Amino acid sequence: MTGSIRRVAAVVLVLFGALFVNLNYLQVVKADDLASNNANRRQLIADYEHERGRILIGAGNATRPIAESVETDGEFKYLRQYDPGSLYAHVTGFTSPLVGRSQVEQAFDQALTGNAPEAFARNLADLMAGRERAGDAVHVTVREEVQQAAREALGDREGAVVALNPSTGAILGMWSSPTYDPNDLASHDFDEVNAAWEQLQGDDDQPLLNRVVSETYPPGSTFKLITAAAALEDGMSPEQTFPDPERLDLPETSASIGNFGGSLCNGGAPLSLIQAMTVSCNTTFAQLGIDLGSEALAEQAGHFGFNDQWEFQLPQLAESVVPSDLDAPSTAQSAIGQRDVRTTPLQMAMVAAAIANDGVIMTPHVVDRVEDTSGRIIREFRPQELRLPDHPNGQSVSSGTADTLTTMMESVVSSGSGQSAAISGVRVAGKTGTAQTGEDRPPTVWFVGFAPADNPTVAVAVVVPDGGGVGSEATGGAIAGPIASTVMQAALDLDE
Repeated sequence: MTGSIRRVAAVVLVLFGALFVNLNYLQVVKADDLASNNANRRQLIADYEHERGRILIGAGNATRPIAESVETDGEFKYLRQYDPGSLYAHVTGFTSPLVGRSQVEQAFDQALTGNAPEAFARNLADLMAGRERAGDAVHVTVREEVQQAAREALGDREGAVVALNPSTGAILGMWSSPTYDPNDLASHDFDEVNAAWEQLQGDDDQPLLNRVVSETYPPGSTFKLITAAAALEDGMSPEQTFPDPERLDLPETSASIGNFGGSLCNGGAPLSLIQAMTVSCNTTFAQLGIDLGSEALAEQAGHFGFNDQWEFQLPQLAESVVPSDLDAPSTAQSAIGQRDVRTTPLQMAMVAAAIANDGVIMTPHVVDRVEDTSGRIIREFRPQELRLPDHPNGQSVSSGTADTLTTMMESVVSSGSGQSAAISGVRVAGKTGTAQTGEDRPPTVWFVGFAPADNPTVAVAVVVPDGGGVGSEATGGAIAGPIASTVMQAALDLDE
């Protein structure tokens, strides 16, 4: 009898021990995971008990919210609303009781919920006074006129447009197409949210993807800006002349590189580096790539931000890459933006912006400040040069090289492949790009540039994959140039 009691007692003791261990595991090890689990409705109700801060656009009396929370009579006290939803979807992102957050809503969640370190003293005072905690307001740098212009100019085509202030790095426009309505994901009706989420996730056109920062493309001839920069930094004169073959035979292979349409660049006569840029001569820049070598190309690209991870305010920034260990034929292809060279539209806008800014590249930013409910600035993001691990300052190229590249880019727009990006009465600098993406596939087309060329206030990058619906005959000049012109004009109108 005593033995049986002992056995029962031992079992009970083991069970109590297991219960004790499990409780500690849940309360200590798994507490954060359980609290943040979307299935934890009690935590969700608590999260929506406080008013989330607004995301604001504009300045002065024109400041208005593009995301804010409104009070409801439902189980969740506040509903997040976006106005107009789809125009800023890839800026604001979404906050959803079921599928989480993205973009500014994700990156600045602590500020928007009033839980940022800067708000600690205020929150403590509110707690002691019995006041409800409120989220802080996040101000974005995007300008509505530029964003609207980008949407209208790109239309229904897939692609991306980004506009920067070259001297500050402030993002004036960031448009990715196709887009979506974040209001569908912010709904408190979980069935509606599930249906919207499944549709967006299953859409082959990937409307949730921010193509400006999270997708990379072959840059085509826009990369010739980097190839030219490497040559100029190496001491080459813009008046240096090159032969004008119909095709460039590549060493170590039977392959060759030709020009667009199989034509000569200067009727067979020697042409200068500036002439080669003006007409986007493949044979000249492919030869330059061979002469410079892949390491020099990659190093120069690295000074613009390629091949590196650098801090950006929004999540999921894709790395732009230029291989550095290539044979001569591969280097020739890389020098004209083909082969394995890949870049985001944001990165190419930064290249144009650095040239516009006397060779100095600025860190791009989409948020310039955070304010509390009284309008007091509690955090500010001032312009700063982009500093990389192997490049301690933002001087991507010398001021002299930047001036020469600007002259070349002006020639592209005034008399070369980028004339479609011209703006009446304004000196525009730019470069077109038409990247081949495979047999029987339409090209990815580009335009990058800035204006006014003599005193730049806006730099842009436009990319339209798959020929923008035109097909294999699409070019950067025909498709992307007019879009860039419209967006630059909208930005310039803000300065008047």
